[in-house]
Amino acid sequence: MSSVQDSKVPTLSSVGFIGAGKMATAIMDGLVAKSVVSTPESIACSDVFEMAVTDASKKGYHATKSNQEVCQRSKDAIILAVKPNIIPDICADVMNAGGSALIISVAAGVTLETLEKNLPGRRVVRVMPNTACLVGEAASGYAMGSLCNADDNQIVQLIFGSCGLAREFKEVLLNAVTGVSGSGPAYVFQFIEALADGGVRAGLPREDAVLLAAQTLKGAAEMVLVTGMHPGQLKDMVCSPGGTTITGVDELEKGGLRTTVMQAVKAATRRSMQLGGITEEEITTKYNL
Repeated sequence: MSSVQDSKVPTLSSVGFIGAGKMATAIMDGLVAKSVVSTPESIACSDVFEMAVTDASKKGYHATKSNQEVCQRSKDAIILAVKPNIIPDICADVMNAGGSALIISVAAGVTLETLEKNLPGRRVVRVMPNTACLVGEAASGYAMGSLCNADDNQIVQLIFGSCGLAREFKEVLLNAVTGVSGSGPAYVFQFIEALADGGVRAGLPREDAVLLAAQTLKGAAEMVLVTGMHPGQLKDMVCSPGGTTITGVDELEKGGLRTTVMQAVKAATRRSMQLGGITEEEITTKYNL
């Protein structure tokens, strides 16, 4: 990997993907679009499905059905973008291929302990991206393994920063990341749908209502990110005394919007912990959920 001193945008010499589905493809496309790799040929990927291999090849990626070939071609990092149940088999392929590339898993629920057990001596990272990766606007949380170093952190930032935002967390907090940003798009989609339904009820055509609702959430989110102001402060700026907005907000409060959303995050976080093997006693007593 080139250093920051070498150029304004550090680049990776070669990156591999085991699994070439939608999310992996979105990350690959981001690496090329943001010039994190010099050319599409710098990316190697494998998949068991012929169509995925063909589609990746059309984009200029080195696509194959051989996991070991991907490992042998990838010097900086290898992303494991496969179903959790086949991680042990994939790790065996990685170990058989040798090499020293950083191993990054986006397999849901697969812990660093499991990765390090199946990849002894290798540097591993666990990442929780979300579906907005498909449009280059992901919110990803990640946890570094015990053997990782500062350069590895930079590699993760380069890769996942190419398709959105990436923040490091202690691994146990990835369960809360799942509750907020992993599952969050579904909550937001429901809110957009409900906001659009309200527009239709008030007389707007469906297509216009959905467009207005989606753009409204996009614009509001951008205001939070750009201004750095507290969401509550931004909300107060829109709510004129006795006006239309505060009247609508009053109805949201009556319906328990805040409490319902908080409970949804809590429930998703608990479920993530359960899937990760954390006992009910620990969830209740240690994590107060």
